[in-house]
Amino acid sequence: MYLKKLAKKKKQDIKKHFKKIQKNNFFSVRTFLLGIFYFFMAVIFSGLLFIIFAYFFIAPGVKELPNRMAKGTTVIYDRTGEHILYEIYGEENRKILSHDQIPNSIRVATIVAEDASFYEHPGVDIPSILRALEINIRRSKFQQGGSTITQQLARNVFLSRDKTLKRKFLETIIAIKLENNFSKDEILDFYLNQIPYGSNAYGIQSASQTFFGKDAINLTLDEAALLAALPKATTLYSPYGNNKDALVSRQKSILSEIEKIGVADKEIIKEAFEENTLNKIFPPRKNIEAPHFVFYVKEMLEKEYGALSLETEGLKIYTTLDYDMQKRAEESVREGAVRNEKYRASNASLVAINPKNGEVLAMVGSKDFFDSSIDGQVNIATSLRQPGSSFKPFAYARAFEKGYQPETLLFDVPTNFGPDGSGKDYMPNNYDGTSHGLVSMRQALSMSLNIPAVETLYLAGINETIDLAEKLGISTLNNRNRFGLSLVLGGGEVKLLDMVSAFSVFANDGIKNPPSTILKIVDQKGNVIRENSNHNERVIYEQIARKISSVLSDNASRSAVFGSSSPLAFKDREVAAKTGTTQEFRDAWTIGYTPSIAVGVWVGNNNNIPMKSGSDGIYVAAPIWRNFLDKELMFYPDEKFGLYEKVESSKPMITGKASGEVRYYKIASGKKISENKAKKYKASEVRSQIEPDRHSILFYVNKNAPLGPEEPDYTDPMFARWEEALGQDFENTLFNGEPAQ
Repeated sequence: MYLKKLAKKKKQDIKKHFKKIQKNNFFSVRTFLLGIFYFFMAVIFSGLLFIIFAYFFIAPGVKELPNRMAKGTTVIYDRTGEHILYEIYGEENRKILSHDQIPNSIRVATIVAEDASFYEHPGVDIPSILRALEINIRRSKFQQGGSTITQQLARNVFLSRDKTLKRKFLETIIAIKLENNFSKDEILDFYLNQIPYGSNAYGIQSASQTFFGKDAINLTLDEAALLAALPKATTLYSPYGNNKDALVSRQKSILSEIEKIGVADKEIIKEAFEENTLNKIFPPRKNIEAPHFVFYVKEMLEKEYGALSLETEGLKIYTTLDYDMQKRAEESVREGAVRNEKYRASNASLVAINPKNGEVLAMVGSKDFFDSSIDGQVNIATSLRQPGSSFKPFAYARAFEKGYQPETLLFDVPTNFGPDGSGKDYMPNNYDGTSHGLVSMRQALSMSLNIPAVETLYLAGINETIDLAEKLGISTLNNRNRFGLSLVLGGGEVKLLDMVSAFSVFANDGIKNPPSTILKIVDQKGNVIRENSNHNERVIYEQIARKISSVLSDNASRSAVFGSSSPLAFKDREVAAKTGTTQEFRDAWTIGYTPSIAVGVWVGNNNNIPMKSGSDGIYVAAPIWRNFLDKELMFYPDEKFGLYEKVESSKPMITGKASGEVRYYKIASGKKISENKAKKYKASEVRSQIEPDRHSILFYVNKNAPLGPEEPDYTDPMFARWEEALGQDFENTLFNGEPAQ
């Protein structure tokens, strides 16, 4: 009984004890929560004080907004500063409209495009800012700002385009001040009179006159929607640029939003959708030199500095362009394009780069920027086109990296390489329609033979070749799953600028200098705010680059197909070169280089219509390339390519020392002749080759380690295909997985 009472007492004591603890915990939690509450109240109060202080004492006054003026004209120069390529005006091409002169069509289109809640927010749109903040946090950098029209006006007039939190904060404060000092309609009027639309057009009146040759008050809905699409990125969406599809897509999106909110008559919206607004665009004015180059530079700088800063800060931009070279390049392209009319080729493009520093010296994006009949405003130098055989050096370079050599022997015979992804067997043919038997990689690349090139890509590896091409500067082979062995014959799309830059790596002994177009930028006060600095890196070994240069400059090796006096042949210079032609003659290329200059030429039609049959790179692109180089090489020293070191190997197929019967063939007919008869012909009319045991290279070496001790992989399905192409009964070639003795 006593124990029960004691237990009951202890239980009550324990209960009291825990109640006491809970009471103490309650006061502790309450104190903690009150502390947090007071802390956040202090933070909020301090923040409000700071915002009030910033509003009155840090942010600039906004009442002088109507009188704010642009700071000056930005000028783009050539490399010497002696030639003005383009002047980008501020106020000189701004025409201010009153409220009644601005049509409602552009008001509605602009609000839909830039700030759908313009009439609802107090200058800042909190949901948009939170969405932008979430994106910035996810991407770990400050990219998006969720700016309203009022904030854009604040930034364009009072601030820089720096993507910093400080600028964003001030932009927000100024936007609130603007909203407190001006009505919504006034702010929108200021915006529409201030904003840049590209092509030196500031404000809606200037834009309307520049692009449509009419006053803004007369804009139709489709025209207003197109103009409203421009301020977001004036160069990217320029009606004179490469991205017209993107511009039209943005215009249609704006029209769809207008239709959705029901602020325009359905019939008017229907007519706007049906209009081809781009057909109404007036041609650009001709107060510009090297226009494709200028707009390429302008678009890059716009991304960095913003359209308004670039076009009103009075900057002096010194580019890498060699003005005199550019003029000679334009002349070569123009003359070549006239000659190529017989091939039904309407256009041509040329790029020249200094391999030693990556500077773009000349860029001709089309034969005539102002010729709308050929889409002359499109810059082919930065457009996607198929490269044909000009892609082959990348596969050979990767093969050389693995241990194959210019002397390595391959069989050029009709070969079934198996399904190509479409379900059909891939069986490529050579450019000249013939097979050449046993050839070295040097001969195969020099003569641009297709079958050995496909074999080389297989030995090099498709993904490994793409990896190398990307290291060299090719930036457009993104969807790798669609590429097969036809890649080596030009199955992927590339840019002429990237191709010339990539070949520059071979010219520079394996050191890459990315393409650069800016030497320096000077502000109004004479301060250099940006200066070009080389960021070179070695991307392939010197020996690999020298092997490619040796092969591509070997005129004797390519003469069997191209002749000894083709446009690629130089008697007193070492010049490496490679041509390319795509299927159905849609694209023709020639790319070549010396140690001091790399030049690429593309010929074709912008609309992808095939040229005349037989419009090979050697006939339509090479003459333009040669004409240009003949003018330029006199300004450069006679430099030689470095010699490569030959590799010793016990495997004769690698080093080209296969033994066997020597046979002679007439080049013209391919007919076999005797040694005595061969002596009666010129060397250029006869070719000789050793006829060894007819086994492919896969019979002798391991595909991935041609110089190593690894055994050949006779289970490789391509081994059987290559042996079959040589007439071998490959099933009886092996005994227990090894060559039969």
